Amino acid sequence: MIFVRGVGLLCALALLNGCDVGPPAFDRAADEEASHGPVDTADVATLPDVPTALDVETTGGFAPGEGTTGSAAAESATAASTADGSAAAPPDAAPGGEATATGDTGAGGAPGAAGGDTARTEASRWGSVPGGPVSSRTAAPAGDSLVSLDSARGADGPIVNGQDGSAGARDEPAGADRPDERTAVGSQRFPRPDDIRGLYVNAWAAGSQARMSELLDIADRTEINALVIDIKDASGYVSHRTNIPLAHEIGATGEIRIRDIAALLDKLDSAGVYPIARIVIVKDPLLAEHRPELAAQDTAGGVWADEKGVRWLNPYDTAVWEYHIALAREVAKLGFPEVQWDYVRFPDAPASQLDRAIFHGANGRTKAQAVRDFLAYSRERLAELDVVSTADVFGVTTSAARDVGIGQLWESFIDVVDVALPMVYPSHYWQGSFGLDAPNAYPYEIVRHALTDATRRSGRVDGAGATRPWLQDFTLGEPRYSAPEVRAQIQATYDVGIDEWILWNPGSRYTVNALEPARGFRYEPWVRVGGTIVPVSRRFEAIDAWRVKEAARKAAERAARDSAAARAARDTLATNAILDSLRPAPPVDTSAIERLDSIRAVRELLDTRPDGTIRLDSAANDTIPGR
Repeated sequence: MIFVRGVGLLCALALLNGCDVGPPAFDRAADEEASHGPVDTADVATLPDVPTALDVETTGGFAPGEGTTGSAAAESATAASTADGSAAAPPDAAPGGEATATGDTGAGGAPGAAGGDTARTEASRWGSVPGGPVSSRTAAPAGDSLVSLDSARGADGPIVNGQDGSAGARDEPAGADRPDERTAVGSQRFPRPDDIRGLYVNAWAAGSQARMSELLDIADRTEINALVIDIKDASGYVSHRTNIPLAHEIGATGEIRIRDIAALLDKLDSAGVYPIARIVIVKDPLLAEHRPELAAQDTAGGVWADEKGVRWLNPYDTAVWEYHIALAREVAKLGFPEVQWDYVRFPDAPASQLDRAIFHGANGRTKAQAVRDFLAYSRERLAELDVVSTADVFGVTTSAARDVGIGQLWESFIDVVDVALPMVYPSHYWQGSFGLDAPNAYPYEIVRHALTDATRRSGRVDGAGATRPWLQDFTLGEPRYSAPEVRAQIQATYDVGIDEWILWNPGSRYTVNALEPARGFRYEPWVRVGGTIVPVSRRFEAIDAWRVKEAARKAAERAARDSAAARAARDTLATNAILDSLRPAPPVDTSAIERLDSIRAVRELLDTRPDGTIRLDSAANDTIPGR
């Protein structure tokens, strides 16, 4: 089973204001941003030179003696990371600068089984890791204006196909542009790379010339070919100078972090780097404060807030949809060829708190249907501008067989997005996830398990979008993450058959040594697999060695338990025997003896006559029982 930090509990500390990192209820203190030092030789494994014959796991499971692993956990199952605009956090993260565990770009765990065939061949690369020269790209665009939210929302709730709540045509808000009004868009200026390998860039870093120079240098020297830029993070602030009226009305233009977004896009264009616009939706304290009717309501009156005091927007409300779609269309016209939605979900608070939350406008729809409707509608609106529509989701969604309470169910959304980005951060999985006692120490295994589930489930859905995972490049617990841990996740992604990924670090500071150089690896990279650090080409040997070790450990534990149980049984029998010897004898039943004595007495009173008749002694009249 996989247990990822609880969904009711889901996402507790979102890493910096940002990304919906993943399953809630992360009460873990955030670790400082990872500092990447040399590999600790104590972690380097010494493997036997004799190759093993074990084939790659075709069920996604690595637990000794188990072919498949189930997943479970009410996402509270799910905890993952978040990303924001200052010192960012994984998609669904918090502001700050430290890495914390939460966010909609995070991992989670809930019922679900690992599975999926993955052919195991050494050609499943390390030296042949897809990469190569960075693709070049091209072209650019202008802004949407949303006159007023009132014109965008229906009087009685979402305007969804009239009344039935399904995704479909909606009335356009006044001032909304039409397809024929569009200008050149991002896809013309920035051709999409064959395989995206990207880095998250918080808004402050994106607005800093020095930081952007560093990040573009990384892209120039390595396999990185894309950057995810914060356009609106979990603080509610829009990073650039926007023309959206509502953003000005609610004060969302109060912190302009990217002062010249056109110049930023020009730099990316010149560097041949593909830009992706990240927009956080329901975690927007500014919109919730200034337009409280757009937020979840409390049964006691007023706006509902979770245990941390966070007020959440209502995912059913189409006015919430239109505000964010207007912002997405604006940056699409500026040149962004892809929009990445984050925090596209319902709150991950405990059930006891959610019982007080009211989400108007459901019209009979489930939470999962509301998320699906938004993604389908936003995809339609962005397709008009030839823009790719993607969404960050909890890592738990790849394995959870049901919605863990936030409205994200894999089969429900995978066919209405161009790409789904599950936040499969190893640090966000509970002990016991996928049969692993310390998930954070098994980055390869966790990512491979989670993505195997994702590919298996997508294969059953017609028109399913692609999967591009968020991977962990920050430290949260032991061991400290450096090149072997980061590269292990990348390799696991490749071994599942997925050639795209994005790294998350809230402060946008990355482990360059984990990345493949632009001209390819000169030396074989090392990865953390099977609880040890080994050359990537020996990862399967490491897994096999770990399996043998784990099987022996579990056998020893079973033997110890059996031996202890046998001793306990013997001790119990001996104790019972001693107790029995000390118990007093049960009282004797004298009733039978008393009856015999009475019979004897009668016989003594009877005198048998010679003729055989019986004479009763008159003296016995009063002593014979029964008279």
